[in-house]
Amino acid sequence: MPTFDLYAMEPPEPVRQVPASGAARFTWEYDDGRDRLLALYQKGKDKQWDGRKRIDWELEVDPYDPLGTPDEAMSLYGTRHWAKLTEKDKGELRKHYASWQFSQFLHGEQGAMICAARIVESVPDLDAKFYSATQTMDEARHAEIYGRFLHEKIGMLYPINDNLQSLLDDTLGDARWDMPYLGMQVLIEGLALAAFGMIRDTTDKPLPQQILAYVMQDEARHVAFGRMALRDYYRQLTDAELREREEFVIEGCYLMRDRLRGVEVLENFGIPKAEAEAYSEQSEFLTLFRKLLFSRIVPCVKDIGLWGTRLQQAYVDMGVLEMGDSNLDLLMSEDEEIAEKLDAERFAAEEKARVAEVRGAIDAGRAAEG
Repeated sequence: MPTFDLYAMEPPEPVRQVPASGAARFTWEYDDGRDRLLALYQKGKDKQWDGRKRIDWELEVDPYDPLGTPDEAMSLYGTRHWAKLTEKDKGELRKHYASWQFSQFLHGEQGAMICAARIVESVPDLDAKFYSATQTMDEARHAEIYGRFLHEKIGMLYPINDNLQSLLDDTLGDARWDMPYLGMQVLIEGLALAAFGMIRDTTDKPLPQQILAYVMQDEARHVAFGRMALRDYYRQLTDAELREREEFVIEGCYLMRDRLRGVEVLENFGIPKAEAEAYSEQSEFLTLFRKLLFSRIVPCVKDIGLWGTRLQQAYVDMGVLEMGDSNLDLLMSEDEEIAEKLDAERFAAEEKARVAEVRGAIDAGRAAEG
């Protein structure tokens, strides 16, 4: 079925055009490169995988409870509207929320693919071009996987959220070569990693858990790439140039914070926008969720050298300043280990089943001979 037939709300335009600016850069230095970045490039090559084969698409998904979302996690819970919902209505609401959330993941991954391709084009260093080429493939795979999950398992999509689109437009429309790094690798990827991780660690549904664990294994490398490249570059910038980047981060963080309300879902259920926004702001679960989503962004911003007074004050305003002390390397290491452990458990179980099947066939053959 064509994607446009599955949208819960009609997208405003069939194709989004963002005017490109900035130069494509060639380099004639083919031998020199940063060891850390070349090692990450090698890891990016070694860790390529096929979403059709690594993920068990035979696993069933209940589209009316695809993530095992508890009632308390939905912003309508405890309101006058909640009491009027039937069990069928609540299932429909869960379906819409999961569709909205994974649709934003899908659209964000397409944006990441385009940003990675832009980095290949515009970054001046060959080692960074090499790694960005592997990331472009990673992001294509992620978009493929999220698109398949939405089409085949949920059967519904939502258009891209306005705030996410605005941040992508700003990221891609800036002529400075480092801005796709900052907008995508630090802000959008950092936020996505935290969102993926919260669902991965709380859902009891095996298919979305697999998808998120394997995607996060890739994303850990992407954020490491952004940190390496920007930390090196930002040491060379003037205070005025750093302030410009900090202003971009502040605006982007507010956009991302405001993106995470899912107001479109409630509007689709006939709730006026102002009332839907109020419910989202009052939800204790969403307040905690939005705060934790900055657990990957704040330490990364601090690590790359953007930590001016105004930026710190913005994080105080958002209630996330203390996250600047989080151990980002530990979080990334855990992301990789979770995916590897999931692989080991899955494939060990499959191997055990294959061995049992072979032994059963041998025993059956012996019985027939006897």
